[in-house]
Amino acid sequence: MKQTMKLRSGATISRVTPAEAEQKSYLTRNVLNMMHLMPAGDPIAYDENPDGSITYFFDPCRVVEAPPELWYAPAQKTETQTLENGTEIVRMSTKRAASCGFYTKERLSQMNYDVIEEPVAYTLRNDKSVIYFYDKKTAVRRPLMCVECGKEVRYRRKLCKACFEADLAIRRAEGDLHRATHFHMKREEVLFFDLELTGVYNHDEILSISIVDGTGRVIMDTLIRPIHKKKWKRTEKIHGITPDMVVDAPTLEEVTPTLKELFAKAENLIAYGVSTDYSHIKYIYDTEAEREALHKKTRCAANEFVRFQSEHYPEQVHASLSDAMERLDISWEGVAHTSIADTIGCAKVWEKLFPNYYED
Repeated sequence: MKQTMKLRSGATISRVTPAEAEQKSYLTRNVLNMMHLMPAGDPIAYDENPDGSITYFFDPCRVVEAPPELWYAPAQKTETQTLENGTEIVRMSTKRAASCGFYTKERLSQMNYDVIEEPVAYTLRNDKSVIYFYDKKTAVRRPLMCVECGKEVRYRRKLCKACFEADLAIRRAEGDLHRATHFHMKREEVLFFDLELTGVYNHDEILSISIVDGTGRVIMDTLIRPIHKKKWKRTEKIHGITPDMVVDAPTLEEVTPTLKELFAKAENLIAYGVSTDYSHIKYIYDTEAEREALHKKTRCAANEFVRFQSEHYPEQVHASLSDAMERLDISWEGVAHTSIADTIGCAKVWEKLFPNYYED
């Protein structure tokens, strides 16, 4: 006889007898209803009734007060019904039941759940026939089927294992063809860049800028003195740039003419996670037209690595620059998480992903 049950949340609970449950002060739904309480978490144990239904037991330390409109409306008469096993359930409207997470068996079936517990509440139709409600938290979710063949349980991307592997083979072939394309780019006209910031929000400021071209030549590597921010303790722990280090550094406004000149000559601007860097560097331009022209030149190495990884190593989920370099067997030059080391790393990742990117 089965002595444990795995809940939808992933928790495993043990089977106990009613006597054991009472000894441990566990509460059934019936007792909770009489105490005007509701469970605030998963059941802590269960028992199987002779008719095959399940009685769940709940931890008395994990309960909450039931909705006041259900229990404490002075003019409202509470109606109850006693089930065959002696459990007493309360009558409530469909709307109130839904607010408690209770649904009919048919509705739960539409939601892909199977009912294994006894009803927790009920209501009446106009013809006085009974509609029972069941708790979604203790219903068992049926395995979702493959959206492609509809015959097997889902594995990944809403597909069964066979359909996923067939789809993966197609995506991998398309991705490999894309990465093997000859783009005929001139190395001097492809710029890789990275910024270090005082924080992650739009109002944060740039602390350093590094730019490297496709030949590996360092075009710019400078600290930037922020105008508004005086300290940045959280990000300082990551990139190591302290307020003292930028005291004599140029401001963003002072390096803007040089940046505009470099960007104007570039065919592509590539960064690892370009959206964050672009959201800050775009403000060197005054008009939306100029910013849009800059955006059209940008490429994201992170997006390309995510695609490569999903096609060749679908079991992997992390895709930071460090992950990309490790996966592609690339060594760091300099201190990781500084803008110059990240820029050089990004350039190496890009060339590994696109071996035919340059005209040579």
